[in-house]
Amino acid sequence: MKYKLSVLMGAICYGILSTIVTKAYAQGYSLGEVVGSQLLTGFVLAWMLALLVGRRARRQDKHDAAAETKSVHERKLSWKQRLLLMAAGTPTAITGLLYYESLRYIPNSLAIVLLFQFTWIGVVMQAVARRQKPGRSMLLTLSVLLGGTLMAAGIIDQGVAELNWLGVAFGLASALSYSLFILFSGKAVPSVHPARRSAWMITGGLLLVFVLFPPAFLFDGTLWSGLLPFGLMLGLFGAFLPPVLFAIGVPRIGEGLTGILGASELPVAVLLAAVVLHEHVSALQWAGVVIVLLGIALPELFGRLRKKSALILE
Repeated sequence: MKYKLSVLMGAICYGILSTIVTKAYAQGYSLGEVVGSQLLTGFVLAWMLALLVGRRARRQDKHDAAAETKSVHERKLSWKQRLLLMAAGTPTAITGLLYYESLRYIPNSLAIVLLFQFTWIGVVMQAVARRQKPGRSMLLTLSVLLGGTLMAAGIIDQGVAELNWLGVAFGLASALSYSLFILFSGKAVPSVHPARRSAWMITGGLLLVFVLFPPAFLFDGTLWSGLLPFGLMLGLFGAFLPPVLFAIGVPRIGEGLTGILGASELPVAVLLAAVVLHEHVSALQWAGVVIVLLGIALPELFGRLRKKSALILE
């Protein structure tokens, strides 16, 4: 249960980000300032954790007289491995930039729904990479996701005329970027301890953002005049806690259940948009959110049904 709770809390952390970003925009802060301060905070916290983990590992090795090899925490990374981890971390920064930019044009409730299109985009990517056609269960899942998205986005009850298509494009692009992150991040030096992996990946994302948006806020006083609280909250709940919580829980509960629990990000974001930001979310849109959650859970449910059927036949 504690591992399930860990994944659930990580997803909830992600769900509150869009509300914080919208509040930061209302105070006049720019995209570069918001994302830059977030990743800077995450960078500091991630490296503090990595150093703490490494110190504890070295102490344990000293106490263990029988240890003949270095622990996984203490093994020195080559620069090739470091660069690979940093490259694997850049899609997270790109996802944040695209997702946060979409919030300038469309409501939070719609932006999070568009981001969640990574669920079927990832399926299509895997099907293309493996040169395999999706099965019937996956096609049913994609149909449910598409129908739920049309409802949750408000297209059915409001029509397409109300949509800002630039915001929609940014939202869908963030979903594509997030799908690439999921595809590549797990393959980048998996033998390294999660704390060190996260630290190097956040470093890569931070460098990319600072190249695209030079961090003038560090020198002109903007950070200390009101940006810092937003950066601290976004860094804590966006760049630091979720990767740590997922690293704890995902290996224990599996990717299928992780997808279901991780989907709690969607209703949390929509609920906060309605309660905190006072966005109008119709009953039909809430029904669409529920259908999207059902679509995310369907692959896991189909898998469990197949296992039960196989056991019965045996």
